[in-house]
Amino acid sequence: MKKITIVYAIFAITFSLFTSCKKNFEAINTDPNRPKEITPGVLLGQLQYKLVNTTMTASKSFTHELMQVTAPRYSTSGGLHRYVITPANANGTWTSLYAAMTDVADLYRIADRLNEPNYMAISLIYKSWAYSILTDCFGNVPYTEATQATAGIVKPKFDAQKDIYVQLLKDLETANGLINTTRALTYGGDLVYNANTLTGTVNPGMVKWKKFANSLRLRLLLRISKRNGEVNVNDQINTILADPAKYPVFTATSDDAIFRYPGSYPYYNPYYNARLLDWRQGDYFTLFFMDKMNADEDPRRAVWATQVTVAGASIYQGIRSGYESTLEYPTDKNSSYNDNLKTLPQLGIMMTDAELEFIKAELALKGFVTGNTAKAHYENGITASMQQWGTVLPAGYLQKTGVAYNSSGSTDAQLQQIMLQKYYAFFFNDYQSWFEKRRTGYPVLPRGTGIPAENQFPSRCLYPTYLQSINAENLQQAVQAIGGDLSTVKSWWEQ
Repeated sequence: MKKITIVYAIFAITFSLFTSCKKNFEAINTDPNRPKEITPGVLLGQLQYKLVNTTMTASKSFTHELMQVTAPRYSTSGGLHRYVITPANANGTWTSLYAAMTDVADLYRIADRLNEPNYMAISLIYKSWAYSILTDCFGNVPYTEATQATAGIVKPKFDAQKDIYVQLLKDLETANGLINTTRALTYGGDLVYNANTLTGTVNPGMVKWKKFANSLRLRLLLRISKRNGEVNVNDQINTILADPAKYPVFTATSDDAIFRYPGSYPYYNPYYNARLLDWRQGDYFTLFFMDKMNADEDPRRAVWATQVTVAGASIYQGIRSGYESTLEYPTDKNSSYNDNLKTLPQLGIMMTDAELEFIKAELALKGFVTGNTAKAHYENGITASMQQWGTVLPAGYLQKTGVAYNSSGSTDAQLQQIMLQKYYAFFFNDYQSWFEKRRTGYPVLPRGTGIPAENQFPSRCLYPTYLQSINAENLQQAVQAIGGDLSTVKSWWEQ
């Protein structure tokens, strides 16, 4: 009898513990540090970080070599500096940006459900920014049917570049109208403009998002300016310029659309822990890029580049781009990326006040009413770029030979001046200097003797090869529509 009582007691205690554990199972196994639901704030910060990592990496690995900012220390065949494009060159951009576009779509959908127009506007701005990069890289790309896997569309059609641009411009105008500058981001999460709180009755961060939307719209309108008529480019430009209250744009470097790396976990610059071999021992700045900076005594050299010792003097020195395949430059004997760049916060660049000033310089040159002269905007652009990189404009710099703006020169000569300085202002700014070279022909890059005569300067990236197995029919239609999956095929706005 005693044994039965003991067994019963043990059973009762065990049952009680089991029931109690079962009742509290969910509470016990819930991480209090994890969000219980996905909010716009949860998505936004991670999204911002992933996007700029992708484009910053593309700057170093693709644009800098193609646009003769840098060249590899040795290159026995091919290479971007010899104008050889392979599908692998932009696979990462395609894959990463499309993966991020799913988050952008989710950000808009959740914000719409929660009636959060500011998050909706930010989503549209990122969507326009990222898709403009994709279409300018590849031409026709999936757009209207992209990120629709949950709706059963796993093989999206490719949209024409013109149609994509028309919608991007509409989305940016919509974003401008959605933004409420008297309201904070309810769920926080903004790591670009910190629009998470109000200052008095105004949200300075949302004011800057509005400026970014309209500045980006001017970038895209200028990009397709040859197609004025097919799209009402000039009318839209004039509308923005004529009403800065409704359509504010960047007016200072504090407006720059830059993800500023905090240098703390988990938001490190993607090159933070890069080995010397991967960071600077495999690439050098070119003669084309460095010689002008040396001639101008450009203070940005100290931020961007290393010095080398030649004949007992510390100097900045570049190498030839497009050199012969038999040539090999020795390690650490020419200027390369300054190690401080790996921890410099302002490397996550999307768009800057310097670029906006050069856009206005070109528009003023073409007769648009910008509120200032082409010369003034040109000088403002140089000054803003210096400030952006933490340097001080030296006294008399804007009057130096080779820098001073020649207002009496031909329109083409003035455009060359603007575009050359814009090229330097685009340092680490995704593919923008390549896109602008394709649009204007400037800057004029020297052609190395190691570039075969048949190699033409590329106008597009090649589609990733894996699309042939996962979306072959739509890929083939896109290839036929643009005239072939070739790097020499010009985009709609170039033609």
